[in-house]
Amino acid sequence: MTEEEIQKTVTDILVNDFECDPAKLVPDANLFSDLDLDSIDAVDLVVRLQQETKKKVDPGDFRQIRTLRDVVQAVDRLVNG
Repeated sequence: MTEEEIQKTVTDILVNDFECDPAKLVPDANLFSDLDLDSIDAVDLVVRLQQETKKKVDPGDFRQIRTLRDVVQAVDRLVNG
């Protein structure tokens, strides 16, 4: 997957599964303060990304993630690493 494809996949998940406003989905958007996700949503997001990528996500890789850009970069490392 290219970084653009990952960005689209993550954006689609956030819009469709978490009802995030597409206008707020900019790379520097903070998942918690800007997009109103909570820790349960973060776990659900990791589960959805595992389903999409067919890869096992190490929760430790996602502990430091705060922005949409962080998610895209983490998935890129997972898929293309």
